[in-house]
Amino acid sequence: MTSDIIFHYFPDLSETQKEQFVKLEELYSFWNARINVISRKDIESLYLRHVLHSLGIAKVMEFLPGEKVLDVGTGGGFPGIPLAILFPQTQFHLVDSIGKKIKVVDEISLSAGLQNLRATHARAEQINDKFHFIVSRAVTRLGDFYPWVRRKFEKESNNILPNGVLYLKGGDLQEEILEAKLRLVKLYPLTSYFSEDFFETKYVVYFPAQ
Repeated sequence: MTSDIIFHYFPDLSETQKEQFVKLEELYSFWNARINVISRKDIESLYLRHVLHSLGIAKVMEFLPGEKVLDVGTGGGFPGIPLAILFPQTQFHLVDSIGKKIKVVDEISLSAGLQNLRATHARAEQINDKFHFIVSRAVTRLGDFYPWVRRKFEKESNNILPNGVLYLKGGDLQEEILEAKLRLVKLYPLTSYFSEDFFETKYVVYFPAQ
């Protein structure tokens, strides 16, 4: 599957953004052969399973210029790198506890010409900045995740949703949400935005800072 799937769902991209998305295939193929950040079978489905999946967050939330977003447990740069391409005026900080994954993020970000992204080899708890939104892709259960980030939100909120977490997760999430004791949780099924079978049980889970 090619980058055309991105252009289908996001038809208003600039030429620069299109070039950056196209370049991701070459960059991830190159770096993944050296430092494995995506499973071998998944690299063939890069645009569907990683890039478009990451951009599901953008169907729920349009980040504003000047907002700051933290991507926790970014791995090879998901969802942070696709979101940084889509929102060039928003500042993204990608963190992961595995140094070689952050090396891949740094190299791909540099080669793609991303000016609005920085990456840090660290655990989320070690980051002292404040952010408007925190994103992540299923790094752990919600009840374990939120304590890592609960004190990292900016107080001033200007977007359509209050500052909070946008978490990509699949499956039956009701028990996990109850266990986490989170308030005002909203589930956005990705099938509302994308028609591919891959998204059938996948959601963006949103909840405000609490």
